[in-house]
Amino acid sequence: MNLEKTDVLVVGGSLVGLSAAVFLAARGVRPIVVERHAGSSPHPRAIGYTRRTMELFRGVGLGDAIPQAPRDHRVRRVRVRSLAGAWFEESSWSSAAPAPSEERPPCSPVNAAGIAQDRLEPMLRARAIELGADVRTRTELVSFEQDAAGVTAVLRGHDGTETTVRAAHLVAADGARSTIRDALGIGRSGRGYLRTARSVLFRAPLDAYLREGIVQFSIDQPGFQAFLASYGDGRWVLIFSDDVDRDEADLRTMIMRAIGRDDMPIEIVATGRWEICALIADRFSAGRVFLAGDAAHALPPNRGGFGANTGIEDAHNLAWKLASVIDGVSSPALLDTYDAERRPIAWLRHQQIFARDDFKAFADESARAAPIYDDDAMELGQLYRSAAVLGAGPDLPPARHPDAWRGQPGTRAPHAWLERDGARLSTLDLFGRGWVLVTGEGEGERWSAAAAAARDALGIDVTVEVLLPDVCASFGLEEGGASLVRPDGYVAWRAPPPPIDAKTALRDALAQVALATRG
Repeated sequence: MNLEKTDVLVVGGSLVGLSAAVFLAARGVRPIVVERHAGSSPHPRAIGYTRRTMELFRGVGLGDAIPQAPRDHRVRRVRVRSLAGAWFEESSWSSAAPAPSEERPPCSPVNAAGIAQDRLEPMLRARAIELGADVRTRTELVSFEQDAAGVTAVLRGHDGTETTVRAAHLVAADGARSTIRDALGIGRSGRGYLRTARSVLFRAPLDAYLREGIVQFSIDQPGFQAFLASYGDGRWVLIFSDDVDRDEADLRTMIMRAIGRDDMPIEIVATGRWEICALIADRFSAGRVFLAGDAAHALPPNRGGFGANTGIEDAHNLAWKLASVIDGVSSPALLDTYDAERRPIAWLRHQQIFARDDFKAFADESARAAPIYDDDAMELGQLYRSAAVLGAGPDLPPARHPDAWRGQPGTRAPHAWLERDGARLSTLDLFGRGWVLVTGEGEGERWSAAAAAARDALGIDVTVEVLLPDVCASFGLEEGGASLVRPDGYVAWRAPPPPIDAKTALRDALAQVALATRG
């Protein structure tokens, strides 16, 4: 049996696993990624990607490759008798959306994107390989064991050849039915099983029904309730409200019934059957194994993008921490903050799904009473609390509009446009690689000396960025203050007024948030 070694083995080569590979490889960690299928599923699932996901993809060179939606784009749904029949009321996703008079300037340099999962995955796969990841399709995990020093996994290729891989860490992105999670004995909690869904993917020339900007349709007929949605590329999915196995003739009949016409050419592409549930893993890690995506949190499909996008953010959060530990910058204690930061986010999104109208039929009393956070808060204003953040107290809400946070530690650093060497860039372009200290004009020399002293004491490089007063104000800084931003673009520490001893203040803060109580 062949023996290989790697820093990270990623099991699962779909959206989350491939995103993890890209984010790791972009930081110089070249993982092995295994996927038991030959490629993407012919029946795509996810289609909507939030601005935060697009920010993360932009940071690894994929921003221009993925077509973005207009700034004011939102996923619209309407109840109809059929596409060609009567249209009734439109339903909103977030009742907390601001009225037009309350709209703020854009809080992100990018817009959301609508692209089918089977169109996005090849882009991620190609980028991961370009950056140095070893992506192996038609390869499955047979077994794994872990000890204090690493994980030993047995892989089997499509030809039956088995390979043993010794990895320092394993990322389980193997889906809602994760065999890795089950092998670790990690349970799940949450609303639980909701229903079993059947679906059919088909092509039909129905673009004329998309002119109003509505892409989702709740079919409501006597004896026939279903859900119809466009993938924006000529493909549509019809999801039935029952768990009935239908042959091709029956499927065509049901499709025509949903369309309300029988004169359309219809090409059936694929069918699907899956369980819709809401379950969060009780732990997101066990030793050197980390759960990500649906393996960590299976959530029902929703207009907030709380499924795939949450998993992609898992991968980004985990990638910089793994890279920092592998590079010897941080102790393994930093990896404990993955569960501390990401599991509460999964629970928040679980709550928000059932607080909204789309899933209120499945909600309990606590969900119905929960406050609803608007899309800006959920996408760009979530709060992390962990040992890798200083100053995110229990009195703070779990999410808030990013402008309201004003650079609060534990939140994504704010976006503002800058001019550098004749080019326009976002403050977010300053982050995403290493540790960055933001301060105002006239303070660069003072904080650069503090950063140099911290490097000498801790062995951690910190880049100092001097920004204009109005940009510093968006970080909540007073004159002479500074803000420390993590490699994932989240604020780790902030000194709004200038400390008396900048060197000591920065060194002590960096020792806590970057080293995470190094032993």
